[in-house]
Amino acid sequence: MSVRRVVPTVPAAAREESVAFYGVLGLEQVMDHGWVTTLASPSHPTAQLSLMNEDRTAPVPPDLSVEVDDVDAVYAALRERGAQILYPLTDEEWGVRRFFVRDPGGRVVNVLSHR
Repeated sequence: MSVRRVVPTVPAAAREESVAFYGVLGLEQVMDHGWVTTLASPSHPTAQLSLMNEDRTAPVPPDLSVEVDDVDAVYAALRERGAQILYPLTDEEWGVRRFFVRDPGGRVVNVLSHR
């Protein structure tokens, strides 16, 4: 299994203002679903930040997302270890397969692969 990128999720009630703020730092909007916006560096596209207050399909907002090459294998490995799954492995309408798991420190991790 390999990691493709790690994206922190920042709570942002004022997403438009946050997009403008992080734009000054050089990040550009690359995705906007209306409830989650992802910004990326144009020169290093895997350097990303997501802005969100709620997740429209999962029960809790994640603290970070980890994109892996084989989400099914990671899901099976974490279930085998008894990890707390907060949102089951799901094919989302926007083209990702994902699940949420709580890490040992209590953070919510969105583990995903693009389909």
